[in-house]
Amino acid sequence: MPEITGVTFPVPKPLMPRFFAEGKTVFIKPATVFKELRSGMKLVFYQSHEDTGYAGEATIRRIIIDDDPFAFFETFGDAVFLTREEVRAYVESQGRWQGVRVRKGEAKKRAWMALELEDIQEYDKPRKPERFVPVGGKYLRE
Repeated sequence: MPEITGVTFPVPKPLMPRFFAEGKTVFIKPATVFKELRSGMKLVFYQSHEDTGYAGEATIRRIIIDDDPFAFFETFGDAVFLTREEVRAYVESQGRWQGVRVRKGEAKKRAWMALELEDIQEYDKPRKPERFVPVGGKYLRE
């Protein structure tokens, strides 16, 4: 099987300028497609919603997993690409979709990940991927 070289995650087009024009360097989301990631691998931004395609890339400098997405604001401050209000709204909306543990009757808490990025580059125009990019993201292979 080809070697994993990075990961791609969808980012809505209106949020893309935060990385390319506003200098945000920390991508956060619920932790999916992360167990094989290592520092030095690539994150390729998949622009979703309109003008879809790979819009740019960055090198992953550091990966942090935490149960509390708000802890990333303590670590990275304004470098996080989402606002506290956007994270709060996202967490509240996800509560409706989480499965319930049958034995304990409690919602399963999902960890979050932060990818600290460097060498962020925007492509001249979005590049169409060979295969569909799911909401949870997918590994990129050589």
